[in-house]
Amino acid sequence: MGADAFRAALEADPVLHALLLRYALVHHEQVARTAACNGRHHTNERLARWLLMAHDRVEGDALPMTHEVLSMMLGVRRAGITVAAGQFQKAGFIRYEKGRITVTDRTGLESMACECYEIQRGAYDRIFGGHGAARARPRR
Repeated sequence: MGADAFRAALEADPVLHALLLRYALVHHEQVARTAACNGRHHTNERLARWLLMAHDRVEGDALPMTHEVLSMMLGVRRAGITVAAGQFQKAGFIRYEKGRITVTDRTGLESMACECYEIQRGAYDRIFGGHGAARARPRR
């Protein structure tokens, strides 16, 4: 879609315009929170946060992703992801095999995440009325 068509769509549909503005706001908050989180929290806390955010947005419990992708997303070495994911798997929170991570104990994974997950989740809930994630998950 070209820029002119996009502008016309926004002008023609104020609900779409408002929704996109709210999305931009929550996305900005997420980017800022992620930057702060990456500088403050340990790899295992950040990995738990990232897996929970991904889990919020997919159908089912399987997340198609590699340790390589996760290491790039979190800005850490792949070995750090392997160690943290191994700890989560040993605790029974996830199961992983090449290219796929399955969340097996969401509550346990939530217990490992830093406070940034709940803050970001709260921002989605506040801005989108509890419907920010593709698949709303009950708070525990």
